Amino acid sequence: MRNKMILMAGPCVIESEDLVFQIAEKLKKIVINYNVDFYFKASFDKANRTSIDSFRGPGMEKGLEILNKVKENFDLNIVTDIHEPEQAEPVSKVADILQIPAFLCRQTNLLVAAAKTGKIINIKKAQFLAPWDMKNVALKVKESGNNNIYLCERGTTFGYNRLVVDMAGLYEMKKLGYPVIFDATHSVQQPGGNGTSTSGNREYVEPLSKAAAAIGVDGFFFEVHPDPEHALSDGPNMVKLCDFEKLLSRVIKIRECATNE
Repeated sequence: MRNKMILMAGPCVIESEDLVFQIAEKLKKIVINYNVDFYFKASFDKANRTSIDSFRGPGMEKGLEILNKVKENFDLNIVTDIHEPEQAEPVSKVADILQIPAFLCRQTNLLVAAAKTGKIINIKKAQFLAPWDMKNVALKVKESGNNNIYLCERGTTFGYNRLVVDMAGLYEMKKLGYPVIFDATHSVQQPGGNGTSTSGNREYVEPLSKAAAAIGVDGFFFEVHPDPEHALSDGPNMVKLCDFEKLLSRVIKIRECATNE
């Protein structure tokens, strides 16, 4: 287990430059008080929305421009999603971590393109995969010349708009030898739960995070927003920005106990 915890946090999607700056500034003030390896997260395109009418973001060109401003103005590292192989190279010029969405984690061309950038690749485990199946996913990146790999758990689906987190699965993925990240907010999603949009239950974020911390995961992924009820994507499962530091401090304390054993 890494002693320095990995932390990825930020809004689900870039709603506006002003909002992204507001969240980045607040997170910068929070994380400076903790010994964490922090990456600001926001997506320039949410390509796997429930409805064709759902807000997706500003797109790659404008989104990367905003993320680069965050990087320069706040001196923060960046993590963001890619959905197509052609996005890997231009996104890598701004992002320090390229994130592979769960539904795309078996897409060989996408993994190979991401690997060739040399950046850290955070691969979200698909909702339909067993933890040990991530061995073959990681191998695609490794055999493409890049061993900078994180594996990310975001719950398993059994249908009926529910995701279930198997804590034993986190332990199994750790056996593969790569840092394991727990995606605390997507794990409480209820995909399609609102009919034409995703629902979720943020009250489960903290207890699940605490359990993952006790297992000794290497890092956490949180989506945060100042007003989740009016967010344009993933509002029901995002953590309120004003609540985030207290949540983070409690999770870190538990992880430190696990690390010091």
